[in-house]
Amino acid sequence: MTTPRSELMHPSPKDRVPVDKPIEGLHPSETPLFEARNIVKRYGSFVALDRMNFHIGKNEVVGLLGDNGVGKSTLVRMISGINPPTSGEIYVNGRRIELRTRAESEAAGIETIYQDIALVDSMSITRNIFMGREIVDRWGFMNHKRMQDVAIDILGSAVQISGIDNPEKEVGFLSDGQKQAVAIARAVHFKRNILLLDEPTSALSVRETEHLLRYVRDLKNEGTSSVLVTHNLYHAFMVCDRFVVMSHGTKMFEAKKEDTTIEEVTDHVIRT
Repeated sequence: MTTPRSELMHPSPKDRVPVDKPIEGLHPSETPLFEARNIVKRYGSFVALDRMNFHIGKNEVVGLLGDNGVGKSTLVRMISGINPPTSGEIYVNGRRIELRTRAESEAAGIETIYQDIALVDSMSITRNIFMGREIVDRWGFMNHKRMQDVAIDILGSAVQISGIDNPEKEVGFLSDGQKQAVAIARAVHFKRNILLLDEPTSALSVRETEHLLRYVRDLKNEGTSSVLVTHNLYHAFMVCDRFVVMSHGTKMFEAKKEDTTIEEVTDHVIRT
């Protein structure tokens, strides 16, 4: 006797699929490290961010979730200072600021680690760590010995990176996971308070992904907050304290980890 196969059920045009409505979301219980209020970003007539509210607390990992094209990357670029908002207010430690350039974002203590990592493969680990922020002597020449000594200390203490024993090794010879760790180590050394991680695990192996998620947890314990943009909800639930689900450029769902389940978050992500 054969068991009948279950068939996929496709909604008919008459079926009503639940759709989330925009929400204001949770209010921070204390002054957050970063807060964006009523952010609007327009590209001509297209609205990429629509009255978006978003905050990052101290010692917190926030999961920024949603399907492709919902506005996650636009929000990350706005926080990074790459795409300034059309309107809205931005606060860092309770003080209103402008984020019009990457330099202003860095001055606010924000570092972005992109999916493609943004390191120069033909340069050494040391040069990548200090790129644009080189240590120079009183005559303005780069102090290579000093940078190398600091790089050795960074790689050994700030973020433990297995398989790297020489800071002069070219980045092109590193694995994707090691490159991610170098980018994180650079951010930690220059005292960034907030890390924005845009799909950081997409090109990593299982072991490298575990290492990266462990880095994020360890950095939280050391006082560095993070925003994790990911499609993998299991990774998000491993490290995040709060979840924000976006759709059509605004917030559709927000909850602390202890107040929700992975099934509920998945349901809201599917609706986007």
